Amino acid sequence: MSPAGFSFPFAPPVEAVTICDTTLRDGEQTAGVAFSLQEKCAIARALDAVGVAEIEVGVAAMGHDEIADIRAIRAELRRADPVVWTRLRLGDIDLAAETGVRRLHVAIPTSDRQVEGKLRTTRAHLLEDTGRILEAAVARGFTVSVGAEDASRTDPAFLGALGHVAQRAGAVRFRVADTLGILNPFAAHSLVAELTRQVPLPLEFHAHNDFGMATANTLVAAAAGATHLSVTVNGLGERAGNAALEEVSAAMEASGVATGIVLRDLPSLSALVAGASARPLPASKPIVGEYAFTHEAGIHVDGLLKDRRTYEAEVIAPDRFGRTHRLVVGKHSGLAGLCKALHDAGLPHEVGTASALIPLLRIWANEFKRPAGPDDLAMLVGMLRPTVVKGDPAQGNAA
Repeated sequence: MSPAGFSFPFAPPVEAVTICDTTLRDGEQTAGVAFSLQEKCAIARALDAVGVAEIEVGVAAMGHDEIADIRAIRAELRRADPVVWTRLRLGDIDLAAETGVRRLHVAIPTSDRQVEGKLRTTRAHLLEDTGRILEAAVARGFTVSVGAEDASRTDPAFLGALGHVAQRAGAVRFRVADTLGILNPFAAHSLVAELTRQVPLPLEFHAHNDFGMATANTLVAAAAGATHLSVTVNGLGERAGNAALEEVSAAMEASGVATGIVLRDLPSLSALVAGASARPLPASKPIVGEYAFTHEAGIHVDGLLKDRRTYEAEVIAPDRFGRTHRLVVGKHSGLAGLCKALHDAGLPHEVGTASALIPLLRIWANEFKRPAGPDDLAMLVGMLRPTVVKGDPAQGNAA
């Protein structure tokens, strides 16, 4: 059962989903991002500790330095299964064998535009190559999942045919990739629902965020039958990025669907990846952003001070993520919030003082464009007439 007050438009058909993280592969493909081996190992350990079930640890075809890194990362994992990403090439399988990892994800371009424009082949030849190469990988002892690259622009009937070939060759899962991020939640639900009927394998969904819908598309994919969800920490990834691990796992847990993710550890994981990627988090980033649980507006702060439940839903309560509400003062502060901030700063905090301070605070906020801290409040209080500070606002606002 989902916690009170929260539900999705489509009820997920399962009680649990598997989180598959690709921060170390797709996340590092973000333009300008490069992780050192030390950073890769730290991220892998953190992903393992937070409860991620599968971690794409790299691309063996990048060469022997990458293979050495993958071997080192693999040694850091205690619970999560490492997965090596490959193309549909026997040479990639050979290189993956050198990593010591026994799980492969084989990516296969599937749209006609990619089959004809990138691979210079036909659907028939692609199906033949898929069966042959997957059988070879399975024969070598690999557990193999298959990814349909550009699935959102592919004929669903062809995806179904590819899924049957993959299943006969011994693959264990079929990934549906919205490679260009062109789906919306309605189209994502429709595509995954159709493929659950056509593909005889469990489905994984891999979303990109070009229209800002990766998290939403991932959630409705789960509602349509996807049992595995591909994500990255902080939504790192090509172009506009991927579905964010912290958003997807928090929302799935809020809906009553288990992910195995330790929600309280998400902020530290997010901070680690933000530092390693040199991509600072947006201040209002859901769940992990600095201001995600920060309130300034007078009506919100007044309500929270009286009863946290007025502006806090159980499913998104900050303590679920090891965080707390933060009340700040600024242009939109009301008397209740300002009186509390003055009290906490050890300053005069009578209603009269706060009332007289509000016009000055608004002028200050327009100029400095940040919350006012204790020193700022002390400076502003110092600008008030002494009679005002003593509680007589009728004497005027400023000295």
